[in-house]
Amino acid sequence: MRNIKVIGLGAGDMEQLPLGVYRSLINNKNKIYVRTKDHPVLTVLEQEGGNFIYMDYIYEKHDQFEAVYNEIVAVLMKEAEQEDIVYAVPGHPLVAEKTVQLLIERSEEGEVNLEIGGGQSFLDSIFQALKIDPIDGFQLLDGTDLRKDELQFTQHLIIGQVYDAFSASEVKLTLMEKLPYDYPVTIVTAAGSKQEQITKIELHELDREMELNNLTSLYVPPVQEESVLYKQFSSLRKIIAALRAPDGCPWDREQTHESLRKHLIEEAYELIEAINEDDIDNIIEELGDVLLQVMLHSQIGEDEGYFSIDDVIEGIAAKMVRRHPHVFGKAKAETVEDVLDTWQQAKNAEKPEKQASVLDGVLNSSANLTRAYDLQKKAAKAGFDWPDVSGAWEKVKEEISEFREEVENGASPEKMEKEFGDILFSFVNVARYYKIDPELAIFSTNQKFISRFQYIEAKLKDMGKEVQEVPLETLDRYWEEAKQFDKDR
Repeated sequence: MRNIKVIGLGAGDMEQLPLGVYRSLINNKNKIYVRTKDHPVLTVLEQEGGNFIYMDYIYEKHDQFEAVYNEIVAVLMKEAEQEDIVYAVPGHPLVAEKTVQLLIERSEEGEVNLEIGGGQSFLDSIFQALKIDPIDGFQLLDGTDLRKDELQFTQHLIIGQVYDAFSASEVKLTLMEKLPYDYPVTIVTAAGSKQEQITKIELHELDREMELNNLTSLYVPPVQEESVLYKQFSSLRKIIAALRAPDGCPWDREQTHESLRKHLIEEAYELIEAINEDDIDNIIEELGDVLLQVMLHSQIGEDEGYFSIDDVIEGIAAKMVRRHPHVFGKAKAETVEDVLDTWQQAKNAEKPEKQASVLDGVLNSSANLTRAYDLQKKAAKAGFDWPDVSGAWEKVKEEISEFREEVENGASPEKMEKEFGDILFSFVNVARYYKIDPELAIFSTNQKFISRFQYIEAKLKDMGKEVQEVPLETLDRYWEEAKQFDKDR
């Protein structure tokens, strides 16, 4: 069985190295492998008789740290087959040391006997150097694998593994997605040792600071200004809760799920308009307004004790994983049609008792053009469809003829309404063949009508006239001008 003892070199110079660790490094008869030579105690230890095998050459072979760490572990495991070995790492073996974690995984799988020795963590020295109390809450993150969604800016943030200008640049870019470019940060190198350096800079200067090495960490102080935290979801949640609080906004406190229905529809259509206009800034704003509706409904649910935004997020996350087994599981889906089939199968499996009809799943609350489209699509998928679009066109002609006949025969308003509905339904079927969303199509036409009519109003205003004061021929002329204006834009 392989045997590996892991020892920590401490956070800085010889004065910080425990006596037991010193003796293990000087008097040990086994081979001692060291992850990197870039540590201040090693020169002194060599002078005092220490004999080490450095693994820096592995860093030169790879562009990614993950590959470096995996090869280091592979080398250690191979060498341990021949004899017991010692592996020395900076700091404490169990603090910010990925190779040790990989060895622990091998140990848990029974591939190696692992002994963890001592070593002083750099954290104590950093807390002392910065004069901060970790009880306030802190995060320790790896600068080589920094993920913006994991950052908690209301706590002390310490980022290790900031080796050089490249890693510093990656850290800077990640932080600047959430923080202002001039946010104050502190570079801490060799904390607690005689070589300790503490440099306060603005965030954008981070990769310009060249005094970076294996003992460098970055400290980001907690954010105090609320507006800086606006990009965080938790801030939005707090704001909505404050609006609904007893001392919050009277309008927000009075809202219910029912009263907010019309606002959700309005905001959705305003978003569609922004998308149609390809207005990025407006799309951002309108997406925010739609999200506001989700947050308000969720806060109402939380206030009433039924559900919260956490339940909403959990539900949609679980649904996306469940309905995408080709992404999160072992299922295969090569085409869009395959994906839709997989989605429907997963959906049917969720509520099998409700799947009595192929038309199930089309919401009664949908806009009626959309509902007609979805009903026809489901029926067509089951085989109830024309062989080609010509049948749909003939149906349109038939329904128009029946409507005209009813009108000419003096049919009741109720009868005409039904026949006119048949016309719309048949036109929706034509739209389906050409993959046109009828709801978006009529929305676009409504917007076009508004634009052209407002063009006429603007022209008449310049003349000092109202629409009702001008003959139809003049209105029609300006209408044609508006059409041409739209084409020229």
